[in-house]
Amino acid sequence: MRKIKEEQMNFGEVDISQIKFDLKSRDEIPQLLAGLQYIYCTPQLKEDVFSLLRKHIKISKKGRRGMDLWNILVLGVVRLNCNWDYDKLKEMSDNHSTIRQMMGLTPFENEDKFPLQTLRDNVSLLTPELLNEINTIVVKAGQNLIKKKDEEIKARCDSFVLETNVHYPTDTNLLMDSVRKAVEIVAKLCDENNISGWRQYAYQLAEFKKLLRICQKIRKSTSKDPEKQKAKKNKNKQAHCDYMNKAEELFIRAEDSLMQLRAMGSDGMLISQISCAEAFMNDGVKLIDQIQRRVINGEKIPHEEKLFSLFQRHTEWICKGKAGVPQELGKRLCIIEDQHGFVLSHEVMDRLVDTDIAIPFIEKVKNLFPKLYSCSFDKGFWSPENKKNLEGIINIALPRKGRLTREAQIYENSSEFTEAKKKHSAVESCINALENHGLDHCPDCGIKNLERYVSLAVLGRNTQKLGSVLLTKQKKKQKHSEKIKEGLRRRASILTAA
Repeated sequence: MRKIKEEQMNFGEVDISQIKFDLKSRDEIPQLLAGLQYIYCTPQLKEDVFSLLRKHIKISKKGRRGMDLWNILVLGVVRLNCNWDYDKLKEMSDNHSTIRQMMGLTPFENEDKFPLQTLRDNVSLLTPELLNEINTIVVKAGQNLIKKKDEEIKARCDSFVLETNVHYPTDTNLLMDSVRKAVEIVAKLCDENNISGWRQYAYQLAEFKKLLRICQKIRKSTSKDPEKQKAKKNKNKQAHCDYMNKAEELFIRAEDSLMQLRAMGSDGMLISQISCAEAFMNDGVKLIDQIQRRVINGEKIPHEEKLFSLFQRHTEWICKGKAGVPQELGKRLCIIEDQHGFVLSHEVMDRLVDTDIAIPFIEKVKNLFPKLYSCSFDKGFWSPENKKNLEGIINIALPRKGRLTREAQIYENSSEFTEAKKKHSAVESCINALENHGLDHCPDCGIKNLERYVSLAVLGRNTQKLGSVLLTKQKKKQKHSEKIKEGLRRRASILTAA
């Protein structure tokens, strides 16, 4: 049984509308919770968000009680905005009184504490599509608090890289990963099914790793003596040959064991694990071929044939040409921010660059926010087609690559373009804020989990921005009331003295 939010309050529970925040605090948690409080306490906003939760997540009235969907949304947003892992999230959800009040829980009750796996399973129910729709509602609510009536949206667009949780990839250490995973899976299956041959698999992997270390140490030699260089080259080839031969030997033994396991039956779990081991072995065979071609034959492996991770296959090798950052391993993200600091939308760029995404992305944002009037870009988005097509959608400030023509000089020296270019740099501040609140590194595995991670981070940032606006207004009201009280006290003291 699962509900959106339990309406009946328990003994000791605080009404969400009555939660108070420290107006002097500069931490992100009060701002984020103030934004969530506004969503929950604004009737139309609450109904829109809750209807989306009902639409995207199945609610059952049977079985034991599950986590309320409001609590799932709160925990997911808090985790990303504070850049916590699930262990930290569990600790704070169990012991942070204000977060528990926002979830509608009584403070520090043992029966309302959630196990770690429960948090993982429930937060994964939030889909990117659901989070993006909620984000649009939150942005419109924030804009209504700040902007003037019928004010047009002036946006700025840019892209950056979200790093995935991978180590630096080389064909030799990726081969180590494939052999290690294949052998561990096969050894475990053989142990469970009483098949001999893998009692010393840990020792075999340790010996294989020693061969990897030999290959790595040889590559670090920097001698300039021609004879030593020639000897080093031969030694390097021999070391890699030994490394590849050992990998092939372990793969042959693993294949023999898999043949015995296949003959044992058609259990679904067993077949799934066998397929997983075979996938790692196939990757290993591909990597052995690449090492053979690169080290022994002296070939240069084409970029499109290279693997960058066996576990995060969506990872891309990205070179943006920034100083001090020769390459990044992850996925490109494109965001668009309005003049008030709200992230209107975002896009995970799968094997795309800035010029590929500009037109469809702006069309999507224009459909979500019809009042989008203009948008500024950097040079990475420029192409003749993009400039022509984007001008038919909105007003743009898109600087040209390379040498400027006379027409381009006139365009880029115009007052409207200059003004947009001055304000465009503010998008870097937005990117930095997103990176500080979760989007510097994604620990979640898989492209779907990465998309959910990004959507939660953007929603969390906009909710925090909404809360910041609300708390700023409360501070101004408080200062105004204090001035009035001070004035009344002074007037009373003057009258008393008279």
